[in-house]
Amino acid sequence: MTDSKEIKVREKQELTTPAEQTTPGIVFSPQVDIFETDKEITLLADIPGVKSEMLNIDLRDNILTITGDVEPVEASREEDVLIEYETGRFYRQFTLSEVIDQNKIDAKLGDGVLRLTLPKVEKAAPRRIAIKAA
Repeated sequence: MTDSKEIKVREKQELTTPAEQTTPGIVFSPQVDIFETDKEITLLADIPGVKSEMLNIDLRDNILTITGDVEPVEASREEDVLIEYETGRFYRQFTLSEVIDQNKIDAKLGDGVLRLTLPKVEKAAPRRIAIKAA
């Protein structure tokens, strides 16, 4: 008997937050994958339709905030017939620990995926301390 995994498609999840939004429209929570090695943490966020000029990554008080806007694709003279792809804003926050070297965070956007590389702080290498005669 072989194991088979069913592929499950998750629809866009509208974000429900206790905070009030100051701009109209739908807000989505991007899906993320997070990977870790000894030297860094990599975060991949799915933000389809967000262009780099509409993406904002903010780091303040150890809170990493990702926001990105997607503009509607239809032209003003077109009439909607069927809309299955909703547009709006992507929003997600992460709390960073002291393990992350916040000055070296790197961000790349390609094919609707944001790749954040969060390097870990280098630990002090163990060393022997020489004693000098006085």
